[in-house]
Amino acid sequence: MNSIVNFLNSIRILDLIDIAIVAFVIYALYNTLKNTRAEQLVKGLVIIFIFTKISELLKLYTVNWVLQKMITGLAFTLIVVFQPELRKILATLGKGNIIRNTFSQFRGEDPDKIIDEILMAAESLSDKKIGALIVFERNTGLNDIVETGTSLNADISYQILMNIFIPNTPLHDGAVVIKNDVIRAAACFLPLSTNENISRELGTRHRAAIGMSERSDSIVLTVSEETGDISISVDGKIHRKLTRDQLKKVLRKIYLDENYYLVEEKSEKDEG
Repeated sequence: MNSIVNFLNSIRILDLIDIAIVAFVIYALYNTLKNTRAEQLVKGLVIIFIFTKISELLKLYTVNWVLQKMITGLAFTLIVVFQPELRKILATLGKGNIIRNTFSQFRGEDPDKIIDEILMAAESLSDKKIGALIVFERNTGLNDIVETGTSLNADISYQILMNIFIPNTPLHDGAVVIKNDVIRAAACFLPLSTNENISRELGTRHRAAIGMSERSDSIVLTVSEETGDISISVDGKIHRKLTRDQLKKVLRKIYLDENYYLVEEKSEKDEG
């Protein structure tokens, strides 16, 4: 008990300030990284580091040696592969945006209203046979995709979505990226699927939707300009010719986390 009291008495105000500064910097850096491809690698690095310390305490020397080598390799990979993200962090620090980003606010729109706006836009685009590609960002950050398009940070509305995808307008080519209640960007480029088993009847728009769902946990909504059919791509699978009710259930799954799974009869794994 006396040792605890002595320890507490030895803590200075400057020590608390020192700890607070380090904690804030770590949190701010993570907040900057969390919407990039590097996030998952950083999490893996932290987990391996924890297991390394555990193996050290338990005196598992061989396991500890292997884990230490893995940390070194992952750290090098982080620097080499994610140079764009690291440059972005340094640029953010230089501009002083890191504090502003850390305390950014969520807009808090009503999920039911958002669902109705997206549903209305998808149905209208389908009726008019206007091609569309909408990516719903989930846990995997898509900053690298957003940066290929035009930043909007706009509220989600039927009017904005329709104006974006109307042919011959500046933003109609490419994909819209939505996160929560914000349209982050439009005219974004998506990675095409390299799956050779995708049906030949599917064009670039659908291949991009499948490719995006293969590389992240995002859900991608596609409207065909040839048929007006509405499709949803998730986990590398495309579910085609969705009804209004099915699409609404998917959107409610995204925004309200309701238990709903796409009907397998509507899915064409590896076929598009």
